[in-house]
Amino acid sequence: MFVGRRAELDLLGKDLDRVRRTGEGRAVAVRGRRQVGKSRLVQELCDRAGLPYCFYTAVKGASSTESVGHLLTDLRDSSLLTPAGRDLLPTQPPSGGWGDMLRTFAGVLPETPSIVVFDELPWLAEQDSTFDGHLQVAWDRLISGKPVLLLLLGSDLHMMQRFTEYDRPFYGRAANMVLGPFNLAETAAVTRLSGADAIDAHLITGGLPGICLEWSPGAPPADFLSAEIANKTSALFTVPEQSLASEFPTPDAARRVLEAVGGSGGRTFSNIAVAAGDRGGPISSGTLSPLLHRLIDEKRILAVDRPLSTKPSKLAQYRIADSNLCLYLAILRDVHQLVLRDRTAAARAMLEARWSAWRGNAVEPLIRDALAVAAGAGKLPWTDTWEVGGWWNRQANPEIDLVGADRIPIATRIAFAGSIKWQDGPFDRHHLDDLRRDAPMIPGFQPGTSGLAIVSRSGTDLPAEAVDLIWGPDDIVRAWSV
Repeated sequence: MFVGRRAELDLLGKDLDRVRRTGEGRAVAVRGRRQVGKSRLVQELCDRAGLPYCFYTAVKGASSTESVGHLLTDLRDSSLLTPAGRDLLPTQPPSGGWGDMLRTFAGVLPETPSIVVFDELPWLAEQDSTFDGHLQVAWDRLISGKPVLLLLLGSDLHMMQRFTEYDRPFYGRAANMVLGPFNLAETAAVTRLSGADAIDAHLITGGLPGICLEWSPGAPPADFLSAEIANKTSALFTVPEQSLASEFPTPDAARRVLEAVGGSGGRTFSNIAVAAGDRGGPISSGTLSPLLHRLIDEKRILAVDRPLSTKPSKLAQYRIADSNLCLYLAILRDVHQLVLRDRTAAARAMLEARWSAWRGNAVEPLIRDALAVAAGAGKLPWTDTWEVGGWWNRQANPEIDLVGADRIPIATRIAFAGSIKWQDGPFDRHHLDDLRRDAPMIPGFQPGTSGLAIVSRSGTDLPAEAVDLIWGPDDIVRAWSV
């Protein structure tokens, strides 16, 4: 079953149409974290296009000679070549390595439109530092003149981004596509859930297709978790474990920082420094700052939130960007250890004890994103509202869950402030009084002009006119279907 990815398929389809129209080659670099479905997306494109194609996947740790041999085998077995074309291929890998192999490859490309996929491209660059130079020469002189769509896939976000930067040989030769997880509406479609259950499913899976497709359609989240916990090799455990193993093959300070944010609940710089330290004390600022930069900007495994208002702030809170990995570090890793010891009842009890509090925090970024999507589509009561964040002071008292504004990081106008109630029970008059008391503390919030919004999992007993916007779970899911 292939679900979602309509926008991505449309974009790649336009690239393919350009190849058909011009008769010239087109290269696209597709990057995204592991398990987001890059290979599956591209395979679907190949299947739908009905064109001859070759799908080559690099092998981590293989030598350049082995990799060249694998490409030769995949090329021979592909639909790209006619029987006569296969006869033109050498029986053994070219002795000149990638330079000769890419020239051979270009020589057998058909004169009609085709698709070529190089999956796990960063592993080729690890094996041979001259690979991208050889690819650039072959592309410029031979491949780009053929009607071929060349798709370059990779999970190492930093290496894939570097591959097309200005100081690298392939600069300016490939368009870039970043593939993220399923959005909430796509997760709802795969799991066939709606409302609060769909949101829970998205938090559990992180929108990762490899986990979403394990979901029995229509199964409530509690049933899915209960069944998966009994499976020691469930994707719920193995996908985040594999992600950590690939990103951090050996324990280091970066891994300790990640553990501090996800496992220990450290969100501020000082808390992370203490939690990730050792017997020598907290990690120094000079060490922690570049580590956070690497995890946010290069690895894209952490995200940073800053107070949104009309005044600048140096405050920051850090979180795991992938909710599935966040759930694993906070709860499921400990649960898995119990399961491996055949203590399934204790594992279920641990998950039940920690789940509600974790969900209440994890859902906040998803709700902010949903409101921002709806605002951009003109579906909120406020015009010129493009960004939704939160606000807090140095004492984190108060913390405002929702702030809508015209821009970040420093707004010129605050459109609304709001509160999220995701625990059991409706949003009531007491919660509204707290919001009315605290919202004016946000720099730029103007009582009587700036609006008020509430988002509640269990609804509200307030009259509709009490605030400017009331959202429930269905509204959050619907935002992604705009």
